[in-house]
Amino acid sequence: MSGSSARPGLVGVTIVTFNSARYIARCLDYALAQDYPHLQIVVVDNASTDGTPEILHRFEGRVSVIYNRENLGFAGGQNQAIAAVPDAEFILTLNPDLRLTPSFVTNLVAAAEADPSAGSICGKLLAMSPDFEIPSAKVFDSTGIYMTPNLRHLDRGSRIPDQGQYDRFEYVFGGTGAACLYRRKMIEDISVAGEFFDSDFFAYREDADVAWRAQLLGWKCLYTPLALGYHVRSVVPENRSSLPAVINMHSVKNRWLLRIKNMTGDLYRRYWRAITVRDAIVIGGCLLREFTSLRAFLIVFKCWNRTWAKRREIMQRRRATDVYIASWFSFEPVSYAAENSAAISMQRENPATP
Repeated sequence: MSGSSARPGLVGVTIVTFNSARYIARCLDYALAQDYPHLQIVVVDNASTDGTPEILHRFEGRVSVIYNRENLGFAGGQNQAIAAVPDAEFILTLNPDLRLTPSFVTNLVAAAEADPSAGSICGKLLAMSPDFEIPSAKVFDSTGIYMTPNLRHLDRGSRIPDQGQYDRFEYVFGGTGAACLYRRKMIEDISVAGEFFDSDFFAYREDADVAWRAQLLGWKCLYTPLALGYHVRSVVPENRSSLPAVINMHSVKNRWLLRIKNMTGDLYRRYWRAITVRDAIVIGGCLLREFTSLRAFLIVFKCWNRTWAKRREIMQRRRATDVYIASWFSFEPVSYAAENSAAISMQRENPATP
């Protein structure tokens, strides 16, 4: 549905579950307790076998639930959920292991309404233990993502104590898909082959792909410290050895898909040494230790032509310059002060009523 048909102010909260019984009830309780009055929550369950469907049955009537017979991954499930709320002006992707403070959505929407150039808006996520209790020590989970010259995408502030260093409105490279508000207009503008999230990614790095594509096509990502949430994150670089083999395989596969779709010649010329060293580490790790990830290269080969077709469409529509894109790639987090932070703050004090 076109953006002109979207209902102003309506936020579609889209959640994809896969064996999420440990978290999903509490996640939905906090989502339903938001003080923002115009929400439509959609949950897509990817054939869970741990009792998640039974939990979701209890929420039917308050949220819409789609039960898949097979696991379509985060990307495919999110595309399903987004399609189920065609009237929403904004989409908030949400992981099942998120605890939102009551004004989380209100603050995200206020920032979006104050800055039309921002196609995505992310908030301050703090780390939380699996019991969903707010820890006494404030430690960052994510304040947006950044890209490194060797093509890793990392969360700003991850595992660092919150000492006020991320308390200003800033433009960042992108938001983590765990909790990011996307403007419908941007979703429609940057979708390729009818997809917002690339289903070939299945899971992991699909949010970095969206962020990079959005930057190429001229959209900004705004970080607001006023939107506060808590996240139980298990997929972090230091935990790789304990992650399911299939997740690590998708991580390897998507490193190459991400590059094929979005890398410009200028960016590669700038950072080819760092990229090559990291490639050698990844390939060596697969050959010497992580044998199950070797399948990633076969999958990349199988979807090679399809991925290059997506690349051609993206590059034909590219609006950003090489210099601008290169400015985002650094081994330290990159951000730029939001031009209208005062207006965003005022919008939070007097949010518009849809």
